[in-house]
Amino acid sequence: MKIAVIGGTGRIGSQVVRILNESGHEAVPHSPSTGVDLLSGKGLAEALKGADVVVNLTNSPTFDEASPAYFQTTMDNLLAAAEAAGVGHAVVLSIVGADEVPDLVYYRAKVLQEDILKAGPVPYSIVRSTQFFEFMDAVLTWTADKKTVRLPATPIQPIAAADVAQAVADVSAGAPLQGTREIAGPEVFALDELGRITLAAHGDQRTVVTDDSAGMFAAASGDALVANDGAVIFKTSYRDWLAR
Repeated sequence: MKIAVIGGTGRIGSQVVRILNESGHEAVPHSPSTGVDLLSGKGLAEALKGADVVVNLTNSPTFDEASPAYFQTTMDNLLAAAEAAGVGHAVVLSIVGADEVPDLVYYRAKVLQEDILKAGPVPYSIVRSTQFFEFMDAVLTWTADKKTVRLPATPIQPIAAADVAQAVADVSAGAPLQGTREIAGPEVFALDELGRITLAAHGDQRTVVTDDSAGMFAAASGDALVANDGAVIFKTSYRDWLAR
């Protein structure tokens, strides 16, 4: 199959392209650097010409009030171009629990993206992932100073980006789900515990202070960020990933 991967030069997209090509498909990466701009629609018709599948791995440049407009515009452009090109399957990567954290505007924006896809003219699949291992270092900077890092005890079930890429590639090469597949790593942590594990692995002497009002993930209640029953659970553990 010919598969157009929009956002195909990024962390997940570049791995998806490699996996699909190694599996015998013709996966082509597209991004602003290759002349495709999903926000303006520039280059989109050419990118989707002859494609059987389009995978959208682009992301809003901000997590703030501008994010819903970004996803509205980019999804409208993508689906119009996909329908015109006769693309038979559209795939989007989203977030486990996006609909359970309404206080986060970015999560509401991701739900909007999903809803536009579901209501659109192209058969679809949604892959909902838990948080990536690779984001943990950034999370540690949000509420940190020279001596302490404040984190909530929010339950979280992180996953390796390589496993996310494999899941997206698998779904992209299959028939449209007309639904959602959840994916997650094998372990559930409290976020503050995960912070302590991460700092120890880096030899960082700062102390993690449990603060259930600290950072973006404080807005998630209960098990919102933990995969639901029926999710595909990948085997890579956080400690094994850190050790690499």
